Amino acid sequence: MFDFIPDHYFLFVFGLILLIKGGDWFVDAATGIAKRFKLPELLIGATVVSIGTTLPEVMTSALAAASGSGEIAYGNAIGSIICNTALIAAITITVKPGRADKRSLIFPVCFFFGVAAFYAVNAYFFGRFDLWSGIVLLLAFVVYMVVNVLNMKKNPVEESDEPLDECEIADDSKYGLVKDIAVLVFGALVIAVGAHLLVKSATVIATELGMSESVIALTVVALGTSLPELVTAITALIKGHSALSLGNIIGANIFNLVLVSGVAVTISPFPVPDSTTLFGNAASLVLDIPVMLAVMAILTIPAIFRGKLSRVQGIALLAIYAAFCVTQFAVL
Repeated sequence: MFDFIPDHYFLFVFGLILLIKGGDWFVDAATGIAKRFKLPELLIGATVVSIGTTLPEVMTSALAAASGSGEIAYGNAIGSIICNTALIAAITITVKPGRADKRSLIFPVCFFFGVAAFYAVNAYFFGRFDLWSGIVLLLAFVVYMVVNVLNMKKNPVEESDEPLDECEIADDSKYGLVKDIAVLVFGALVIAVGAHLLVKSATVIATELGMSESVIALTVVALGTSLPELVTAITALIKGHSALSLGNIIGANIFNLVLVSGVAVTISPFPVPDSTTLFGNAASLVLDIPVMLAVMAILTIPAIFRGKLSRVQGIALLAIYAAFCVTQFAVL
């Protein structure tokens, strides 16, 4: 019935589905395990869930780097940040602008731009990402996690006094813990398989369409691996927690820089992609990194100073994302 569609397109879609479902299972199981050990919900959200929703990007970029496709590893991290900010957060803000907690934004925003400055120095001055820069990014990830944990201890969240229902009580058994661990491992394996299929099929599609791997990674792959964040943002919006999605987006963007890029670079260092050029220079230096920094600045800086998000921000970000995609497909 679908003989006219090449197999690698099916594999691309199937890989995306595996990434999304695997990430969903991983997050649910990890959250269940964390709750069994009575970890605060806020800590679970800032660590386990955030890492879980970023696992598709981690696996995709790691496998891409290991297979010698540095352009996909590089483009996936930057593209995911642009997609998270200028599409996912922008949709949330445009539909329902909300207030922003200025105090809780200052540290993650400053941390993001600090790491982004280090990232830019490697790209603009060295023209490549070596093993030492990958290790620095991973160390930054550790620092960010430690600071989050310490902040949680300083400002503990009161435990809920609501009684557990019968399902929760029954699931507190040893069998429930073993089940969660099994789902956790299975979810990680599904993510790994999905990432492998996605990278392989995206490489073939890019070659077939005469497009560079970085363009595919910055747009299609980045959007696909950002779907968990999109689902989280829509869920938060429906439940009336639009401000919550802002914290999730900023956290995911930090993980894309320090964890996704850090793992990929540590596995296999690579140069800044130069297969696509703009104004005689590598497009990643002229377009991708500047857009990444610009959309994060538009999203976060007004929120820090004004304490709220406006519909104008959302519309501006959506316009930038549309222009970015058009440039990738029509110009590069």
